[in-house]
Amino acid sequence: MSRRVCVITGSRADFGHLSSVMRAIDSHNALTLQIIVTGQHLDPRFGETWRNIEDEGFAIDAKVDIDLGDDTPLAAAKAVGNAVHRISDSLADLAPDIIVVLGDRFEILGAAEAALMLNIPIAHVHGGEATEAAVDDSIRHAITKMARLHFCAAAPYAKRLRQMGEDPANIHMVGAPGLDHLDTLKRLNREKLAEDLGIKLSSPLFVITHHPVTLHLDQGAAEISALTNALDHFESTAMVFTGVNSDPGYAFIQGALNVFAEKDTQRRCVVTSLGYQRYLSLLSIADVVIGNSSSGLIEAPAIGVPTVNIGDRQKGRLRGPLVIDSAADTTAIVAAIKQAMDSSFRKHGEGKDPPYGRGGVGLKIAKVLAKTALDSIQEKRFYDLP
Repeated sequence: MSRRVCVITGSRADFGHLSSVMRAIDSHNALTLQIIVTGQHLDPRFGETWRNIEDEGFAIDAKVDIDLGDDTPLAAAKAVGNAVHRISDSLADLAPDIIVVLGDRFEILGAAEAALMLNIPIAHVHGGEATEAAVDDSIRHAITKMARLHFCAAAPYAKRLRQMGEDPANIHMVGAPGLDHLDTLKRLNREKLAEDLGIKLSSPLFVITHHPVTLHLDQGAAEISALTNALDHFESTAMVFTGVNSDPGYAFIQGALNVFAEKDTQRRCVVTSLGYQRYLSLLSIADVVIGNSSSGLIEAPAIGVPTVNIGDRQKGRLRGPLVIDSAADTTAIVAAIKQAMDSSFRKHGEGKDPPYGRGGVGLKIAKVLAKTALDSIQEKRFYDLP
């Protein structure tokens, strides 16, 4: 019988990483794809991005609204509880043989808890990483301890999972699945992107993604002020801001970015959800990627675009040579952007392999999901290092 593999996605970000995995599962003759959509996907404030999943040709088996509420830690905590409760019902109905989740979002924590209590094995993508200034760090490691199979993006992360007591036989170093699109995606040209976004995409072009730093929410106002003040130094620059995620503290950041963009509507725009085609197409023509998103450390350097990584949100993650770390300070951000725009800086990445691989990840994951004997991973033992 075909093995039922349920992929659970909660945002545009994890779908961008998981879509190649989903396609590989769907095309594998020993696997049947199931999809549960939850979290930001279903919220109009974040673009109702479940539509993008259907636009990609996927059939959604269940839509689970977890009532994200406002942008407070209390609302996020309640949403986790809702996720456990409501995703449990969907998993009970779909009866998958194994679920696949990615990363470190709070709704994915709820999904993993539901699967754990229903005795459904969990395959976890992007485990072993570190983001020390975000609650995501603890969530990621918690999911690791619930998961039976692990798909890591880089060798140091696989090593960390062994340190956490995970069985090496169940740890697979495959790379970052989000990079699968780089060789297959039909990229939009500058003219088409400008038409879609309604601004002049002249050069230079900045692509900016900035999310809350959940362990330091009190610093959010100062951090976004430093960023926008720094960007004011580049008046003739086209700037595309991607939407803020649903972490506590997002509303203030989103509001500040909207106000900043409205000062120059010919060159600046805020887009709730670009989708990975427009996003990666923008990266391919961008001069600099700015903010505190993991895409600045994974996708942008793989494309060959310099990143200015601001603050501590990504503290602990691997960096390639095209990433410049900057303090959340106006002067430091300006200096980092100018360094990234120096024509000689891009040469740092020439001939060097990106730390997260070069694609082909979805097929690797599907093969492991098909061949793994699930009864052999039902009982989980703590692997003690020699």
